[in-house]
Amino acid sequence: KRLDLMAGIQLGLIGSLNAAVGDFESIATVTVGAGGSSTITFSSIPSTYTHLQVRMFAKDNVSTADWNPMSIQFNGDTGSNYASHDIRAFADASVYADNAITQTTAKFGQLTANVSNYFGVTVMDILDYANTNKYKTVRSLIGAEVNTALYGFVGLWSSLWRSTSAITSMEIKAPGRTFAQYSHFALYGLKG
Repeated sequence: KRLDLMAGIQLGLIGSLNAAVGDFESIATVTVGAGGSSTITFSSIPSTYTHLQVRMFAKDNVSTADWNPMSIQFNGDTGSNYASHDIRAFADASVYADNAITQTTAKFGQLTANVSNYFGVTVMDILDYANTNKYKTVRSLIGAEVNTALYGFVGLWSSLWRSTSAITSMEIKAPGRTFAQYSHFALYGLKG
């Protein structure tokens, strides 16, 4: 009977973990194939979560060692309704900060060049994405190491989409470039 009781408690705990507040649930993933891709699209995003998170590692198709911001649009909105701010610290001890307002996309993360096997990593949170009473805020933590003093970096991005619409789709872009093979994007929903 004691074993039955312990098994019941364990099953109860496991069952309670399946959809607990604060859990991340996978919605969709995309891995770029051999031909590369200029955009990554997540569509038909359900409104059943409080926040969204995109976890990605990516590099572009250019072999020159440099960096290139990624950008995003929501719900196909191409109007000048986006703003972003960022700060980055590089391996050579330099620091860079920038902002942009009334843009047609929001910048949010960083690609590395297509050198060796280095990928830039980004974790992007989209807060209150289904709330129709507020603009949408995006925050991103980024980093990369491309084995040079200048181009290893960490950084923070904060972006805004000036719309009260619930987010149902997003398009991630590599402006002027393409995402290289094996770049990977995973969309999660966070229970509130």
